[in-house]
Amino acid sequence: FYLCTMQETILILDFGSQYTQLIARRVRELNVYCEIHPYNKFPAGKNFKGVILSGSPFSVRDENAPFPNLENIRGQIPVLGVCYGAQYLAQSSGGVVAPSKIREYGRANLTFIDQENELLHNLTPGTQVWMSHADTILEVPGNFTIIASTPDVKYAGYKVSGELTYGIQFHPEVYHTSEGLKLLRNFVVSICRCSQSWTPESFVETTVAALKEKLRNDKVVLGLSGGVDSSVTAMLLNRAVGKNLYCIFVDNGLLRKNEFHKVLERYKKLDLNVTGVDARDLFLDALKGVADPELKRKIIGKTFIDVFDAEAHKIQDIQWLAQGTIYP
Repeated sequence: FYLCTMQETILILDFGSQYTQLIARRVRELNVYCEIHPYNKFPAGKNFKGVILSGSPFSVRDENAPFPNLENIRGQIPVLGVCYGAQYLAQSSGGVVAPSKIREYGRANLTFIDQENELLHNLTPGTQVWMSHADTILEVPGNFTIIASTPDVKYAGYKVSGELTYGIQFHPEVYHTSEGLKLLRNFVVSICRCSQSWTPESFVETTVAALKEKLRNDKVVLGLSGGVDSSVTAMLLNRAVGKNLYCIFVDNGLLRKNEFHKVLERYKKLDLNVTGVDARDLFLDALKGVADPELKRKIIGKTFIDVFDAEAHKIQDIQWLAQGTIYP
């Protein structure tokens, strides 16, 4: 489970782009908290300062492409469409999106920038951006204004009149967009008016407080892998519920030499309530003679679930299962 009580939050709607989590990283680098949610799962009951629509491997022209319902978003709070997000906003408003004559992938330069536009404030004329799309916007509705262009992309950026809604066909989150972080700062700070008061330290404090309020005296079971994600989850929960957290660390026989015992000892020094399970023979017997990598993965996953389930059932009155892998 994952809890946060932050009020100043940017919502990122995910359309399946490989860059979605990088958008989140860039926003958090600006000391602004954000959450990623699937495009069709707009979280109810939460107040967001702004919304970013991610890119996507889909084309907006596909029948099965992700089409979000933005009725309660557009015109209410600021919206920034990136790549697919920009194309979707244009097409759903009456514009035309068509296949590019050539796939627009790689570096480009903004030869036109509307210096008066708040999204592009202080961007350098000719600044480098990164393109990654097979479609392009050919026409936009009359209330869309061009704010950026490259030699090959007329509608590299636009603003919707009467709304704080913007679209860009390049990716500000990637390294190759030289002033991408500046553009994102313009959106989340100047347009969405986030105070940049979020820090990892405040995240720990608010998350632990929220966990204490939610869990109280309930018991929680968590599978530890030895990796960062599950270990951070364990430490947050340990601060909140202490010995009511029951951690299970399974040796699957595939760890580095002596890693299981070293990591288990470190977990105990961190005052975690952890049980180490030696299941090496079980895993290796199940994998014996198997060469196909995908089948190996499935065997390892199923065997882990079986071992974890058996150990978890030895604990009485467990109310919560903690997921130690963040984004999936």
